[in-house]
Amino acid sequence: MHKSQWRLQDAKARFSEVVEAALQGEPQHVTRRGREAVVVLAESAYQRLQQQARHAAPGFVAHLLAVPKSEAMPAEKARLRLRDVEF
Repeated sequence: MHKSQWRLQDAKARFSEVVEAALQGEPQHVTRRGREAVVVLAESAYQRLQQQARHAAPGFVAHLLAVPKSEAMPAEKARLRLRDVEF
C-alpha cells in the first residue's frame, strides 16, 4: 500500500494521521474490502475542486441554448380545432 492509501480499519485506528497527511496536501485514499472507497482531502483542496467545477459548468443561458431545437408546432397539432367550453 502507498503511504497515502489506507485500509478502512487502519484509517479508523490512525485517523489523526490520515487527517494530518491530508492537511499537508496529500490526498489520503481509503479502501474498503480491497476496493477504493473514499479520498480524504483538506478543506482547502475540496473548496478548490468545487470552484473549478463551478467555473467549468456551463451557464444558464448556454444550457438553454444547448437544448435541441424542434418544430414550434408539429403539423398534426396545427390542424386541431379548439372547442368552446361553457363554465
